[in-house]
Amino acid sequence: MTTHSFAGTVAITGIGATEFSKASGRSELHLATEAVDLALRDAGIEPAEVEGMVTYSTDTNPDIDIARSLGIGELKFFSRIHYGGGAAGGTIQQAALAVAHGVADVVVCYRAFNERSGFRFGAGIQDRPPVANAENAHFAFYAPFGLLTPAQWVAMAAARYLHMSGATSEDLGRVSVADRRHAATNPKAWFYDKPITLADHQSSRWIVEPLHLLDCCQETDGGQALVVTSLERARDLENPPAVVRAAAQGSGANQDMMTSYYRDDLCGLPEMTVVARQLFETAGLSPDDMQAAILYDHFTPYVLYQLEELGFCRRGEAKDFIADGNIELGGRLPINTHGGQLGEGYLHGMNGIAEGVRLVRGTSVNQVHGLEHVVVTAGTGVPTSGLILGVDR
Repeated sequence: MTTHSFAGTVAITGIGATEFSKASGRSELHLATEAVDLALRDAGIEPAEVEGMVTYSTDTNPDIDIARSLGIGELKFFSRIHYGGGAAGGTIQQAALAVAHGVADVVVCYRAFNERSGFRFGAGIQDRPPVANAENAHFAFYAPFGLLTPAQWVAMAAARYLHMSGATSEDLGRVSVADRRHAATNPKAWFYDKPITLADHQSSRWIVEPLHLLDCCQETDGGQALVVTSLERARDLENPPAVVRAAAQGSGANQDMMTSYYRDDLCGLPEMTVVARQLFETAGLSPDDMQAAILYDHFTPYVLYQLEELGFCRRGEAKDFIADGNIELGGRLPINTHGGQLGEGYLHGMNGIAEGVRLVRGTSVNQVHGLEHVVVTAGTGVPTSGLILGVDR
């Protein structure tokens, strides 16, 4: 039985974000500072009360620079987690641990970058300096054969998944259609008022088979921050707390960064299984207790994988689960009610956590009525993390 000391005693109490754009016109530090400032204002907490800060790898904004810019002052806790988007939920876990054990009373988690107007992660690794280190070494097994970009890495596994499960490109398209339908009613989404049809998805150009353009997330400029404190403290603040019922990290056997091709099976995400097991055991809940899910949607195939790994359906049956609008509002499990990274913006999952908070508060533009719990996941294909957020009862 997995138990975590912070479960049910810590909450997210503030959220703040810049606009999501393709050209922010300001530095990444400016974006990070702006997002943190907005999150603290949302929480009703003064910068001087912040004692800890957490972010994750490839963020260029040191916590000390944000602290100096906002007048935060001294820090007692700071952390930076590896593995890119897989770390999103891990930031909340580390903040929750710090708060629960008295290391820091208020911790801010943040993410900010100019991923469209600046360095574009989707461009691939072909220009990476050939430094002989462990992190670069495994690319030598794939790069010579043309596997250079995240889309290509995912397509390799996705092709096998479609073959084994009987899922089709149209099934992947249903994820994209659902996300864009939700984004179309979200004024903060880049694709606000721009829904798509399944025909639109199918006619979008190939990136690398089986991935169409509309199977791939955006590249976004922007910043997002969240404020974590004790549930007791959060209850005295203006906004309803989003209680952290569970938070977990996980890495599977034979784990690589997006290229775990030497596993026995390419049709699963063992790292998400590690996370799911901890989440549900810690929270004392099951998939049936979730009224919504924010699933990391950098590429549509991995949304189907996650539905299976999280236990919402059996292996190979995600295509059936998402049929007939089950992942849209009014369905069995609405996903990515903000539009996801396909529709709202791609901030490596941090904006998805903020949407989880809005769902718990009852303030989402696509609110799931009667919601008690929402599961939120981080990047997949890499060591990952996740959360279960709940209403304070």
